[in-house]
Amino acid sequence: MNMTPRTLPAEAVPPADVAGAHPVRVHLVEPNPLVVSALGVCFAGDPRFELSASCESGAALLEAPRGSFDVAVVAWQTTDIGAAEILRAWRAAGRTEPVTVFSNTRDLGTVRQAVRLGAQGYCYQFDDPSVLFDTLHAVANGRICVPFIDVTAINDTPLASLTVRERELLDVLARGWTNQQIANRTGISENTVKYHLKNLYEKLGVRNRAMAVAIYSREVEG
Repeated sequence: MNMTPRTLPAEAVPPADVAGAHPVRVHLVEPNPLVVSALGVCFAGDPRFELSASCESGAALLEAPRGSFDVAVVAWQTTDIGAAEILRAWRAAGRTEPVTVFSNTRDLGTVRQAVRLGAQGYCYQFDDPSVLFDTLHAVANGRICVPFIDVTAINDTPLASLTVRERELLDVLARGWTNQQIANRTGISENTVKYHLKNLYEKLGVRNRAMAVAIYSREVEG
């Protein structure tokens, strides 16, 4: 990202969002102090935004008081945990403040993962600051703003084609149940269990239980 501060002529500076009573308050989670400093200068030059807080760790963001900011900007990797884990914890805690991921990777798989976990915005650190600001303005006004991806593929995962019963079967496999335990607890024969497992493996494109569990674990972890 080009972090050289720019001074815009007065007529080129976008007005503050008239929909709100105050500038959009941004909580920045970024471990690199140079990036924090440069963004602070950039935010100071745009009346639509106010850098209300910054921290280096995901834990600090998760402890931030509700209502103390309008949107969070989170590095893909902070000093303690990654953005994926932050997003999972954010959702589990019932937090409603929108989160924009500020990442140094252009990997579309990472973008899909972020959106699937609840990120409303996604920006590359190497883009011009105006891209980040436009993204934050959109997110603060209730929209989702991410680089172009096939949104129909966001949930196009190996587990998407499974039935509810097949997902339940995969869940008990991940818990370490044997075929006999599955048969005893579901009231079906062990041969029937093997038949269902065969169909499950074919849908997932795997050859055995360990490979199926690996796919399940990866999807559950986001």
